[in-house]
Amino acid sequence: MFKNIKNDLPASIVVFFVALPLCLGIALASGAPLFSGVIAGIIGGVIVGSLSGSKLGVSGPAAGLAAIVLTAIGTLGSYENFLVAVVLAGIIQLIFGVLKAGVIGYYFPSSVIKGMLTGIGIIIILKQIPHFFGYDAEPEGADAFLETSGENTFSSIFNIFDHLILGSVVIGLLGLAVILFWDTVLAKKAKFFTVIQGPLIAVVLGIIYHLLTSSNETLAISASHLVSVPIPDDIDSFLGQFSFPNFGAITNPEVWVVAFTIALVASLETLLSVEACDKLDPDKNVTPTNRELLAQGAGNIVSGLVGGLPITQVIVRSSANVQSGGKTKLSTIIHGFLLLISVILIPTLLNKIPLSVLAAILLVVGYKLAKPALFKQMYKLGWKQFVPFIATVVGIVFTDLLVGIGLGLAVGIVVILLKSYQNSHFLHIEDKSNGKHKIKMTLAEEVTFFNKGAILKELDSLPRDTYLEINLIKTRYLDNDIIEILEDFLFKAKERNIEIKLISKRGTVENPASFIHFFNDRPKSNLSLS
Repeated sequence: MFKNIKNDLPASIVVFFVALPLCLGIALASGAPLFSGVIAGIIGGVIVGSLSGSKLGVSGPAAGLAAIVLTAIGTLGSYENFLVAVVLAGIIQLIFGVLKAGVIGYYFPSSVIKGMLTGIGIIIILKQIPHFFGYDAEPEGADAFLETSGENTFSSIFNIFDHLILGSVVIGLLGLAVILFWDTVLAKKAKFFTVIQGPLIAVVLGIIYHLLTSSNETLAISASHLVSVPIPDDIDSFLGQFSFPNFGAITNPEVWVVAFTIALVASLETLLSVEACDKLDPDKNVTPTNRELLAQGAGNIVSGLVGGLPITQVIVRSSANVQSGGKTKLSTIIHGFLLLISVILIPTLLNKIPLSVLAAILLVVGYKLAKPALFKQMYKLGWKQFVPFIATVVGIVFTDLLVGIGLGLAVGIVVILLKSYQNSHFLHIEDKSNGKHKIKMTLAEEVTFFNKGAILKELDSLPRDTYLEINLIKTRYLDNDIIEILEDFLFKAKERNIEIKLISKRGTVENPASFIHFFNDRPKSNLSLS
């Protein structure tokens, strides 16, 4: 596992800097203790990272669960009661894994997964622009269009000039310039610049800038625009930041409702992230989804027992891991240990990191997820790929992750139905023969009730005096609904002087008296009947 340490260690540092503000911000948005987000990040890295079969996926608290957590804490009466639901959610996820529910992740179209990645990239960019300029009204890690501050994604951007912090802008621009120069120029010059990552240098410069300008009224950055890690006075106060579940609430039905809700949403977000992360992986590793559910379940049980937020695999940290050159799960595990060590040993130093520098790191991550070239690529693949892709992107940007995915999936299903409608048969019109139109209709390999409309439309539009040839040689499955349509058409064919020729593997039938009789007599090896 350590043979790729030269790749995994630098990647873990970048993931650490991305994860730290997100863990704190998601805890704040969830109405939970700040340290609960850090606990979830540590467990997601160390425990879930160790148990998971994903080489590059990173787990931790998820923004998609923030609204659920916020509501649940209020409904259940206390954070300790809520932790019982987190433990139960983990147990339910273990059951999902045992029942092999991970297969659900394979049923999301590629266009929707790519739309999810692009939508998240756009959301990262839009949400980090205010932080980049020093407007920190919304917690880090929030991803919903409607914000807890009463604004929305775009109104926050329009309002940044009323809340602009010059010091944040200066160090944000400097940090962004360093990261881009490091990635595009220095990293190609020498191996050293791939081991020491640009984001680390940007963070160091941010700390130095804060220390040097703290007494300058114009350029100083106040504490409200810096990372805010809880600082314990001693070991007792550190341990006092952990909360423990009140198992007396386990008989409360609402606890079980919250547990199932968390288990379902967390499992779905995890499976989506797994699919997306595997697509980003340059080595094309395939994550075992059932094992991932088991790992997530174990992580949530431990997180709930020690006061952490619910955990899922999260695409922002996972994509940062991929983009930073991570190769194995070691990068995920190290990032978890970095979170643990840093909040114990150097919380004061962490609290000198400007949020605008971390926003600069996330802006680069967002851009790499939502490159304009991807839109062009998806457009070239045709409307069947482009429409679900765009629907997913728009849904994520203007609602939230799960609604956007649901919208993209719904559009994808509609596209499938349309293509099924169109592809049920092929119609070939040939020259007139003996005063009749000669038309050949070749049915597809599988013809179901989805195709009724298309076939019925073509049959009804046939002109009088037509010679119709129906070819069933390639057809392996023909729904009974279609057989009934053909049976009904026999009566209309006689009235309109339409001659019918039926071709199958059994042979040829001229003007069949009954389609049903023909299909019922047909060998099952040639045709399956519903």
